[in-house]
Amino acid sequence: MEKYINIVGGGLAGTEAAYQIAKKGIPVKLYEMKPLQFSPAHHNPNLAEIVCSNSFKSNLLTNACGLLKEELRRLDSLLIRIADETQVPAGQALAVDRDLFAKRITEEIEKQPLIERISCEIGKEISLKELAKDAITIVCTGPLTSEPLAKEIQEITGQDKLYFYDAAAPIVSKDSINFDIAFYGDRYVQEKKRDETEEQWRSRISIHNSAETVENSYINLPFTKEEYEAFYEALVNAEIVTLHEFEKREIFEGCMPIEIMAKRGIDTLRFGPLKPVGFDDPRTAKRPYAVVQLRQDDKQASLYNLVGFQTNLKFGEQKKVFSMIPGLEQAEFVKYGVMHRNTYLNAPTVLDETYHLKNNANIYFAGQITGVEGYVESISSGIVAALNAISQLEQGENFKKIVFSENTIIGALAKYISTPNSKFQPMNANFGILPELGGKKIKDKKERYMAFAKRSLKKLT
Repeated sequence: MEKYINIVGGGLAGTEAAYQIAKKGIPVKLYEMKPLQFSPAHHNPNLAEIVCSNSFKSNLLTNACGLLKEELRRLDSLLIRIADETQVPAGQALAVDRDLFAKRITEEIEKQPLIERISCEIGKEISLKELAKDAITIVCTGPLTSEPLAKEIQEITGQDKLYFYDAAAPIVSKDSINFDIAFYGDRYVQEKKRDETEEQWRSRISIHNSAETVENSYINLPFTKEEYEAFYEALVNAEIVTLHEFEKREIFEGCMPIEIMAKRGIDTLRFGPLKPVGFDDPRTAKRPYAVVQLRQDDKQASLYNLVGFQTNLKFGEQKKVFSMIPGLEQAEFVKYGVMHRNTYLNAPTVLDETYHLKNNANIYFAGQITGVEGYVESISSGIVAALNAISQLEQGENFKKIVFSENTIIGALAKYISTPNSKFQPMNANFGILPELGGKKIKDKKERYMAFAKRSLKKLT
């Protein structure tokens, strides 16, 4: 095996991986198609170009992304260091000057004598198979992977397709749902039968909603007529994200945003994803005017997504409008709904928790193509893949894998993307993917999150 490591893609994951490898005295060949070829969303010839928001989210340890950044700082992350150096005022968040950030990263990479930057399009000018034949290769090409490379990745991973992620609904933490309003139940099971007394109905529903049966049930959020109409008005008047031209042509095929559906008429949602048929509100024993359903999103049943709520609303608008849903007044949105082009692997079927490709010993993946979503999450995957590639190069075939504790955000993300999940979709850093704390439950949210943070940083050392 050659004594260097290839990296395909000069985005956030790729540049972080390159730095970590070179720091260990190992040569790196960094393949980046810019400036010869640009994706539809990229325009800056520098490395580590940030395309959408300039925010790396919160710096607080009581925020999962803030904790992740602190974990990365302790691992000497180049990109988080440069982000700190190029930050602009943004309250408690870490926001950066985009152009200066990319310029500084490019300067840092180009001054590393062990990193050779090569401008070419892998999959078109050079085959990924050939690249990985004699050298360990980390693929960090992101959600806008070029078509030739995407086709080759599809062939190498043995997948029928690389997921084309048109739309996803918001995800909330179960702990933040108001169960004075919300109730478990499946359609028609929850409805009161004609010959049933209210006492009999309440007894039956109580049994159905017991711990033994709620595991596979939906959580239901009932509207009154007044609540629904207020929600509807806010929804149809909320601000949406402006899509790229290439996304406008592709994004709406088979994935109707809930705000567009709502604009077809005030009752459209009530006869669609919010139909109340088959339910009675346990508080009134009557059918609600409309019902939002939440579906379990993780194995621990700590995260739930809003069924049918794929959306193109701006994140701030989602928080404002969807918090009007009864039971979600204080909801914690661990992931907002998105609608954009996003090529990614069905990672649980092809990657392990080091981002190593199961069917090819020489290939790792990192970045958003793995199913981690977000800038800081991509950096995290780049570090994990790089450290394991280094270990493999130094120790050979039976190398010791570097697996981060699932009690850290770094490790929890790696475990999430490698754990079997028939409904796998990309995931941001959030406390819902961490194991429970154990012991007496901490009711205060900030205290609970700080306990997660302390445990995480202790496990990282």
